[in-house]
Amino acid sequence: MNVQFKKGVLDLCVLALTAWEDRYGYELAVAISSKFEVAVGSVYPLLNRLTLEGYFSTYLRESPEGPPRKYYKLTPKGHTHLMELVSEWNTFTHAVNELIKDGVGK
Repeated sequence: MNVQFKKGVLDLCVLALTAWEDRYGYELAVAISSKFEVAVGSVYPLLNRLTLEGYFSTYLRESPEGPPRKYYKLTPKGHTHLMELVSEWNTFTHAVNELIKDGVGK
């Protein structure tokens, strides 16, 4: 998949996957990679940035498989941002699909 496509949509994917469930970084990378390949290392800087911007709060939870994991919980500000991104995404993809249909579908 085009790298620029991935970069443009990764914030939205991470926020969407945490909408109803707190998650840890590796878990998010695996979930996203089940749909399109992303490097685990690309998710952590994004999580740090989104946390600094107030979209996530974090906490540690014990893990039966090793050291405690850092979980990311969507804040009310993050929820609002997610809904704005979803709306923008739907508008954007609708417009792009129409352009593709107009150009390729002739």
